[in-house]
Amino acid sequence: MEKITAIRGFKDILPRDASVFREVESIARQVFTSFGFKEIRVPIIEKTELFKRSIGETTDIVEKEMYTFADRDNENITLRPEATASVIRAYIEHNMSAAEQITKLFTIGPMFRRERPQKGRFRQFNQIDVELFGDDKPQSDAEVIFMLMHFLISAGLNSLQLEINSLGCNSCRPLFSKAIVDFLKGSEKNLCPDCQRRIHTNPLRVFDCKVETCAATIAQAPVILDFLCDNCKDHFGQVKSFLNDLEMPFVINARMVRGLDYYTKTAFEVKTNALGAQNAVAGGGRYNGLVSFLGGPEVPGIGFAVGFERLVACLPEDENNNFKTDLFIAALGAKAQKIAFGLTNRLRVAGISAEMDYADKSLKAQMKRADKLNSSFALIFGDKEIEEKQVLLRNMQTKNQQTVPLDGLLESIIKIIKER
Repeated sequence: MEKITAIRGFKDILPRDASVFREVESIARQVFTSFGFKEIRVPIIEKTELFKRSIGETTDIVEKEMYTFADRDNENITLRPEATASVIRAYIEHNMSAAEQITKLFTIGPMFRRERPQKGRFRQFNQIDVELFGDDKPQSDAEVIFMLMHFLISAGLNSLQLEINSLGCNSCRPLFSKAIVDFLKGSEKNLCPDCQRRIHTNPLRVFDCKVETCAATIAQAPVILDFLCDNCKDHFGQVKSFLNDLEMPFVINARMVRGLDYYTKTAFEVKTNALGAQNAVAGGGRYNGLVSFLGGPEVPGIGFAVGFERLVACLPEDENNNFKTDLFIAALGAKAQKIAFGLTNRLRVAGISAEMDYADKSLKAQMKRADKLNSSFALIFGDKEIEEKQVLLRNMQTKNQQTVPLDGLLESIIKIIKER
């Protein structure tokens, strides 16, 4: 019978990686809460219209990558390809703007896009998503960017480069779009089929194309920074000033656009050299009109997303990243096995990670298992030790041994392990 394997682009997160995920999640929660952000958990399935309206019907995500299907009520639903739309939907639905003027939220969980699987990119992938609603001041942009960099560095990433740009607003971006269309006229044959179509539907997306001929064609194209209105120019100038005040180095990338249609003004990406061509580990930007566009109040917003798999792939190898067992009990004989069974489970209830072997194998075999479990201590006893009411406790790192009275053994072991 043919074995069943995981679907292409869907990855099992094995115990070793799961422990890294938990550590990164813990760091994220600690950093974000210290900046005043609160956790929200949103469904992984939403109505398809939410993503079509928020992301944009002409984006690659909506046109090619979403997992969309009709449920039994014949309603079109979609596995979320990103979290911002879902967080905004919850923000509107629960009238969160009435509770506080500025709302800071973050969420962690899986997203789904049918992309070509490659290093650090999967069809089910995990993201950390952060959103700030209710403030359009450049200080909020700088705060969010600074917090992102602080988190990535705290998680263990190095050799990071922060790139920023302004994408303008509804007043100045149409002029830039027209300039791009005019520039590309007569060069359509040098563009890939997708970009030939984008000229008429979403010209800015040409800048995000990875096809070499397209990149060469737009190398001399106009840049958005030359078309900013006075308001956007002033806003971007202040963002840069506040980042300088925070001593946060950055590079201006005037050709950077984000992969979603809703961004306005500040946009940013964080890149690393650890992933080859796919070098962006995080990105985000401002989206001042999106909340009202989805039926909510006129509330500005800014946020970012961090790809979990990409982040973990960038972390240096940790040889010590193994699950540690506090205590392995090597029990020899039926009496010892019976005592060990009760002791093992009572230790677990007390918060001690304890293991034993139910097969009553030889001491050598049991000690091999203690080593494999990366156990800090081993408790060794058999009929002789029970009769003498003394058991052996071995430190598996130093190999030092001590005797521990059988009476009050549970309390003694808990104290030794917790005080080590």
